[in-house]
Amino acid sequence: MSIPPLFLGRLQFIGSLAFVALFMALALALSWLLLYFKLRARTSGDAGWTSAYRFWVRIFALAFILALACGVPVLLQLGTVWSGLMDKIGNVAGPLVGFAVLSVFALKSCFLGVMLFGQRRVSEIVHTLSVLMVALGHLATVFWVLALVSWAQTPDGAVAVDGRFQIYDWARVVFNPALGWMLGSTVLGALLTAAFLIMGITAWQALRRPLDDGERLGFRAALGLACIAAALLAPVGAGMGKLIAHYQPAKAAAAAPYWHEGDPPDLVVLGWPDADSATSHGVWTLKDAAARWLGRNVNGHFLALENYANMQPPVALTFWSLRGVAILAILMTCAAWATLLKLRKRGFDPSFLSRRWLRALALMTFSGAAFVAVGWIFTAVGIQPYAVNGAVTQSEILGTASPRALLYGTLGYAVLYGVLGTAFVRMLFHAARYGVVPVRRMAGVAS
Repeated sequence: MSIPPLFLGRLQFIGSLAFVALFMALALALSWLLLYFKLRARTSGDAGWTSAYRFWVRIFALAFILALACGVPVLLQLGTVWSGLMDKIGNVAGPLVGFAVLSVFALKSCFLGVMLFGQRRVSEIVHTLSVLMVALGHLATVFWVLALVSWAQTPDGAVAVDGRFQIYDWARVVFNPALGWMLGSTVLGALLTAAFLIMGITAWQALRRPLDDGERLGFRAALGLACIAAALLAPVGAGMGKLIAHYQPAKAAAAAPYWHEGDPPDLVVLGWPDADSATSHGVWTLKDAAARWLGRNVNGHFLALENYANMQPPVALTFWSLRGVAILAILMTCAAWATLLKLRKRGFDPSFLSRRWLRALALMTFSGAAFVAVGWIFTAVGIQPYAVNGAVTQSEILGTASPRALLYGTLGYAVLYGVLGTAFVRMLFHAARYGVVPVRRMAGVAS
């Protein structure tokens, strides 16, 4: 059986994008949490905050390295699998990717070394400032990456001339309509990823031994962060939904799914969308609930999937990836707020949770990571068949690699990501079980 090259290219790229997005999100959130731990250690004098910092800075370093490692395949695929893309959007993508890479290397060369290895060699003020600069550097990197990704979702500030985009307003390119909502959803996903990772690992530790002060304080900070981030998911999700309805009506129709123009705008909560018959089977629907999430034409009529003929995204994958995001968001919101209510009179100490509750939190260790990965799948799949929404299709930028080469490449990346993911999990739980090796002081420095 021959697998179409376009399918393999999409599979390869979406998997790589989701993987790098996951570790970028984790590194982003942990960098700011580490800054919080440092500031609390300085202001409160509680050694537990320093202990929490020393443990999670190791996990941050690992996530940062994996984000860099996983970013390389994405850049390679842009030049090989999608070899025609940069010829069309190079004027836009080149500077934005350049700023992102510059942010990474400025961060790595100037401040990351001090943050990871200089705690005993510089003053506390200098070290704290280094942690701040690392956090700002990560945020800058994510900003430039999202500027490019959001521009592809809602292109603005550039016009195609002879098949190549020319810039006429850089402000509109960078601050395109999707940037704010994508930045908000990315930050919330990053915070939930780190918060549930910390909560889950601490719960796993609490099932095996008494917790120390650093673990309890880290859990308390993560719990508060999870509750705040979960509370903001609904308004940010609503804003993203309206943005998609306005700029990507085909994605909105696939997410509903809304098949035929003139049908009632019912929202299919659960069911199976069948693109062959243009119907949804076994559905649980909410009457007229999709009206605010669907695009409209100039006459005010809802835009259905039939309006896009062969230019509609994969309906089933778009539909289920959005449901996956929603289910994970609901589970994390309930878990975070229920845990907060259970511990509100116990100083938010996880040691007072039942073993059953601790097991549930341990099972949700990677729920935030799954939320980020599935969210990026929805973003990447929903824009198909376009690479730049409404302007450049993926089929016209696909490279000349043979199906066999693409298949071997896809399998190779799957093995690579499996090895990296497994190594990360094993090192994470090894550190959780045995702790971290104390940082040796320099000779001559008093202990």
